[in-house]
Order: sequence, then C-alpha cells, then structure tokens
Amino acid sequence: MGSVFFHVDLDAFFASVEQRNHPEYRGKPLIIGMPERRSVVSTCSYEARKFGVHSAMPSLQAQRLCPDGIFIPGNYKEYQKVSRQVMDILRRFSPSVQQVSIDEAFLDMTGTDLLFGPPRQACVTLKKAVFDETGLTVSVGVAHNRFVAKLASDFHKPDGICAVSPSKEEIFIDKVGLAKLWGIGKSTLSTIQSKGIRTTQEVRSLSLRQLEGLFGDNLASYLFKAVRGIDPGICEQETKSHSISSEQTFIDDVYSEETLSAVLLQMSTEVMLRAIDENVMPRTIGVKIRYGSFETTTVQATPDDAVLNTNQVFEQARSLFLSKWKRSEGIRLLGLGLYQVYTGDAPMQGELFNQTDQKRRALDKTILTLSKKGHSMKKASTLSKPDET
Repeated sequence: MGSVFFHVDLDAFFASVEQRNHPEYRGKPLIIGMPERRSVVSTCSYEARKFGVHSAMPSLQAQRLCPDGIFIPGNYKEYQKVSRQVMDILRRFSPSVQQVSIDEAFLDMTGTDLLFGPPRQACVTLKKAVFDETGLTVSVGVAHNRFVAKLASDFHKPDGICAVSPSKEEIFIDKVGLAKLWGIGKSTLSTIQSKGIRTTQEVRSLSLRQLEGLFGDNLASYLFKAVRGIDPGICEQETKSHSISSEQTFIDDVYSEETLSAVLLQMSTEVMLRAIDENVMPRTIGVKIRYGSFETTTVQATPDDAVLNTNQVFEQARSLFLSKWKRSEGIRLLGLGLYQVYTGDAPMQGELFNQTDQKRRALDKTILTLSKKGHSMKKASTLSKPDET
C-alpha cells in the first residue's frame, strides 16, 4: 500500500469559534476584523463569504461588500487555545502531524489501517472526535500526497470528506479546474489564459519545454506537476523538532504593505506562542515570499539577541520581508518560520538578551496561560498599527 495523507482544515475557524461561543452570531455574516483603515479580515463566516468577503481582504472593502456584516476584533488567544486542542486530537490519529497554520494540518496516515480502519472510516472517526470535543467541524482531504490532499479538503467544504485514489488524481484535478488549483490566483490565471489555455487538460497536453517557453521555469514546473497530481513542492515538510512555521495563501495577489504587515503580525503571534507552548526557543527567523509568477524567495536571519517574544519575531520578520519584497509584483503566499529551535526556556550561551525582551516574553507567557484558562488578553502594542511597528 502506498502513502496516505490527510489534510485537515477547520471550517471558517475564527468565525466558527465565535459562533460556537456566541449563539447570537450563528447564521449571520460574521467578519473577524474591524472596519478600519489598517485592519484586514482574518476570516469570516460562510454567510459573509456569500458576499465575496474573504481572508486578508481590507476590512473597509469587506464592509462595502457586506454592509450588514457583524465586525468583531476577534480573540486570537482563544483561537490559539482551540487550535492546540484540535492538534492534540489529531496527534491521537498519527505520530506525524505537520501543522502548517493555526487551523490546518497534514497527517501522515500511512499504515494506520489496523488502528483506525480504511481512510474514509478514519476520517469519520477523526471528524467526530473533533466535533464532540470542540463543537467545531473540519473538512478532510485524503490522497497519496499532500498537494492533492490539500485540494481535496476544500472540495466538499464545509464539514466534508473527499478521498482521491492514485488512479483518479488527474480526473479529480480536472474537476477542481484550473482556476481553483491551490496556488493559482487571478493574476496567474489571467497569464495562463492569455496564452489561450483554459483547462487543466489543455495544460497537460503540453510538454514541460513548451510550458517553459510560455511561462518561464517556475510557473511551468508548477503547472506540469500540478495537473498530473504531483506535489509541485508547495507543501514542504516541517519537522516539529527543527522548525515552527505558518503560511498564508491569498485568494488574490496582494500588493498592500499594510495588509502584508498585518498578516506577518498575525503569523508572528501564532508561531511564537506555539514555541512557548512547546517549550522551545528559536535561533533563526525566516520569511518566504511567493509571487503570482510562482517565483519564490526565502530569507533568514539569526539575530545576536535571543528570540524571546512576539515583538522580536515580528520586527525581524518585517525587516526580512521588506529587504526582499518586489513591490511591483503581487504576492501569492507569505510564510514565516522559526528555525534552529532548541528545547528550553533560556537563551543559549553566546546569545544576548535584555530586560525589556525578557519582560515581553513574560507577557507572552501570561497571555498563553490565560488563554488556556479561557480568558482573553490582548497586547495593544503589537495589535495596533502593524505597519508602523
């Protein structure tokens, strides 16, 4: 039997947590993000998505699209607490859980049939465990690689299961369609269509050399593999003992510095609190940028100062991002990672630290502790005006 991967994705995660905790929001267009100039939508309920609202959209634009939407600032620490709870459930099903963001993870389910039955049965059991223990629904995609599993989890959302056998991957890819391939945005789709190509079948009819002649090496390689159900390398494996990372793929290519800074801030909070929760400390911070052309840039730095808190992660990540950002090109994906992590709560020998950074770490720990107890606490210094930090 070949490899089996699950992609588990919490449905409209932040909004679903709020609707679970606040029944008055259920069935209504709920938007996480305040309608202010510097705010972006973190996520929204499915009721709001019907109006065209989506994550990373400027909140003022969301307000124009959905004037009756309910805007709330959100409770990120509560979402962290629920995320940890869900990930703990997932680890009962697989020894290899690759958390790629606060609300999604890949599970290597190869060889688990004797424990949980065939993949579809395991999906049903997993979904029931998450719902019974958290009150939330997840969608699960099943395939022999992470890329197809990711596409499959989105195919029957929300609260769905989609299993793709190796013999039917190309059929499934054709059903998904060119416009909905993971990683294809409006700008990239327009580029492809400008060459007279409208379907995945038409892409598959072209050789790699022909695609390179039309689109260049990066996009050509992605298309050649993706339309055949081959993982084009978008889903790199993360080893928990070596790194903690998060990525955001945008529906539309993003050009706004304010939007990108806000997303970096959110990811900085996520990865640092995960590091504190796992009792590890990073030495290196890295940023990944993928443009609409599928050109991908990564940049890392190892500060002299020990990385102790969210503020440090965000400031370093934003500096790295600005050093590599091509402002004329739209960004399709933004990633942030903590690398060279080591177990413990004290800086390694040779690393510098100061009292201010230690105090900020203590505050991060307090936030994490309170969130585990169900309390809400926000750091105004990191959550306001991210582009001016």
